Amino acid sequence: MVRKLFGTDGIRGVANVEPMTVEMMVRIGRAAAYVLGRDREGTRHPVVIGKDTRISGYMLESALVAGFCSMGVNVLLTGPLPTPGVAFVTRSLRALAGVMISASHNQYMDNGIKFFQTDGFKLPDQMELEIENLIESGTIDKIRPTADKVGKVRRMDTAVGRYMEFAKSVFPKGMTLDGMRIVVDCAHGASYKVGPGVLEELGATVIPIGCEPNGTNINEGCGAVHPQSMRVEVIRHRADLGIAFDGDADRVIFSDEHGNEIDGDQIMALCAVEGLKDGQLKRNTLVTTVMSNLGLDLAMRKHGIDVVRTAVGDRYVVEEMRRGGYSIGGEQSGHMVFLDHNTTGDGLVSALQVLAIVAKSGKRISKLASVMNKLPQVMKNVSIRERQPLEGMKKVQAAICRAEEKLKDKGRVLVRYSGTELLCRVMLEGEDEATILGMAAEIASAIQAEIGV
Repeated sequence: MVRKLFGTDGIRGVANVEPMTVEMMVRIGRAAAYVLGRDREGTRHPVVIGKDTRISGYMLESALVAGFCSMGVNVLLTGPLPTPGVAFVTRSLRALAGVMISASHNQYMDNGIKFFQTDGFKLPDQMELEIENLIESGTIDKIRPTADKVGKVRRMDTAVGRYMEFAKSVFPKGMTLDGMRIVVDCAHGASYKVGPGVLEELGATVIPIGCEPNGTNINEGCGAVHPQSMRVEVIRHRADLGIAFDGDADRVIFSDEHGNEIDGDQIMALCAVEGLKDGQLKRNTLVTTVMSNLGLDLAMRKHGIDVVRTAVGDRYVVEEMRRGGYSIGGEQSGHMVFLDHNTTGDGLVSALQVLAIVAKSGKRISKLASVMNKLPQVMKNVSIRERQPLEGMKKVQAAICRAEEKLKDKGRVLVRYSGTELLCRVMLEGEDEATILGMAAEIASAIQAEIGV
């Protein structure tokens, strides 16, 4: 069965346009309250709701609160808090569920929601489908608690402090960041307090940027999606490195001391190698997605580390990690998962893992990141009007086949739809960048002709 509301990472869209409307949020709150609470009937465990800094967060938060309270569920509001912070608070309180209001790396006019279960893990596909079915069928409309059975809402003023203390707890005891100069770009998003705060408390000299949210500037020319600002500031301030979070701080991208970007693949590589040395890399395996560079596989093979690939989305990485008993996984985009510490992608925890390696080794991050050499990789995004089965488009398939025939075993082609936006992503890897650029353009043109806007 196909989910219509939920994508690979919750529900996302333009704020105040279906499905991100007040009316839909009330229905989602009611349906989620029923599905998540049916096995805990009679309890008053709250739902934790956090958000990033988008102006539409107030509107959607209020609607979700109304939906949950109308089903007799109490609500705790954390205010702006990173997505992994909501996951942590949810499981530490043994809450009924956690909800994060955010569209992650998207522009401010978009928004979204994602759910966490009591244990801090994201909802499985089947549970999301149940929520959708309840909304479509209208079955839940007849359930109406009254009098003192309706829910209450209150603010949780300790949420930010709790998450900051948790984040510091994953950093090795007795180790500090004294003497380290770090540029921290918070994308005017959910980490604008916790990111600089935690690093300063651990002893670093922090140069903060992207820490002045106004409701409309989240991800605007800054953060993990636009790391150029961080890279420039690293050079200008002669910093040891730079750290850039995305809008909800579940991903992180680095800059070395020369202003060179260090992406999620390189972060995974250096963390996996260090984890292998310390005996912390469970089953000597790293989990990543089909988007990761082939250079990652080659680097891991040198060190005797196995690589397991999943579909795109940190939830699928986490599911595979739990299934196989693995400890480290992530995505090229900077979603890093350290299951020994948190249940979802956590930009701040990931940053602290890398900083601990830098501090312990005494090496520059540029040297540590050189454990992996990236193959040339190009990506083209095609805006589309609808998602049609790719295998049914003859011209697109012909272009893909031509590219695969030229690359043979010295590269690869990946064409997929985005799970959060109306985009078709074309990714190619190979030995010669100019060649794969041409192939990517040919495939993108075929997609544009078939379903482009």
